Amino acid sequence: MPRRRKHNPLPPDLVEIQIEDLSHEGRGIAHLEGKTLFIDNALPGETVRFRYTAVHGRFDEGEAVEILQASEQRVTPGCEHFGLCGGCSLQHLTPQAQIALKQKTLLEQFEHVGHVTPEQVLPPLTGPVWGYRHKARLGAKYVPKKGGVLVGFREKRSPYVAELQSCVVLHEVVGQRISALRDLLSGLEARHRIAQIEVAVGDNHTALILRNLDPLSSADQEILLAFAQDTGLHLYLQPGGPKTVAPFYPESPEALHYLLPQDITLRFQPNDFTQVNPAINQKMIQRAIDLLALNNTDHLLELFCGLGNFSLPLATQAGRIMAVEGEASLVERAWQNARENGVENIQYAVANLMEEKLEADWLTGDYNKLLLDPPRSGAIEIIQRLDVSKIERILYISCNPSTLARDAGELVQRGFTLKQAGIMDMFPHTTHVESIALFERS
Repeated sequence: MPRRRKHNPLPPDLVEIQIEDLSHEGRGIAHLEGKTLFIDNALPGETVRFRYTAVHGRFDEGEAVEILQASEQRVTPGCEHFGLCGGCSLQHLTPQAQIALKQKTLLEQFEHVGHVTPEQVLPPLTGPVWGYRHKARLGAKYVPKKGGVLVGFREKRSPYVAELQSCVVLHEVVGQRISALRDLLSGLEARHRIAQIEVAVGDNHTALILRNLDPLSSADQEILLAFAQDTGLHLYLQPGGPKTVAPFYPESPEALHYLLPQDITLRFQPNDFTQVNPAINQKMIQRAIDLLALNNTDHLLELFCGLGNFSLPLATQAGRIMAVEGEASLVERAWQNARENGVENIQYAVANLMEEKLEADWLTGDYNKLLLDPPRSGAIEIIQRLDVSKIERILYISCNPSTLARDAGELVQRGFTLKQAGIMDMFPHTTHVESIALFERS
């Protein structure tokens, strides 16, 4: 018989303590009786009273319930649901201090994981901190005790959907309609069988994908149709896996699109992977153009290219580009985007870049520059298999500073110098760190 996990009892009283530092997750750090404490809603330099939320062997967790002496960096959160909703964790910290925390996180990861230091720290890329999010996946859950269907992100450190009325980080066309979406789903016969809503905002229109676990009745379809016609939102249904996504209204919708630097229009489907923050995306692409310093003699290899977010604008500067992505549907749309934008100097290929025995003709190309934009797991597998002897410059776009630091250590071992690195505030009010790093052959 398996043993039951032992739960340590929580001390019942509030405890007063001085906060010493801030963790990478945005929690205050303190020490008490030889143990480290991680305390939500607490900032460095503050004196707080906290309650214990968890007791472990090597550390404990808590939540500040009274701020006795506040930090100068503390601000009033812009969202009424802050503290309950898990979508944001840093709204109580000034935007400038959030940037400093993320930059500190990146540099510490370089030092402790990769054992490298950039020669130059780039100025952070920043943009709007409210209404910036154009892509999201919202949970939906029918909870009769809460009056109907809840729509929103998960509660903080909880699997439950937070009870939200609005969301100030989502684009306002959706963020200010959370209550309307709750009312919409609560009025459906299938209210208990709608699992999530995927949001995709383009320059031309906004699409919502409803994950319906059962077919919808005629009555439900009439309700959805009236909502779509009244709001102008495009609705899609997803009765199964990602490949089952299909338009509901309009029946033949125009593809979503947004504008990229160099007058490139990127078209995409609502369930495609796209950048969450279009303002930062614009600046990120321009920084990539500047750092790669491409000219018409360069042959660029781009790995993890997606829909062509980088390759299409970069093609206006480079001689040739070979762009590779693991998902065939994204590569198909990347080709379409290239044709529609009149870009002819890119070749796209489909390949699993995590495969141990990868064999492909493009591996032997005469590339002199490399762009990496991997998922959170990083690019160590392809870096270790790639012949980089002719590569002069590598630009690495990262959504995980830990795997970037690890891969940076590998690249330095293979003869490169970490010249420049910095953060890009793709997700304000969260601890997510998006970063960019330039390597040059030593």
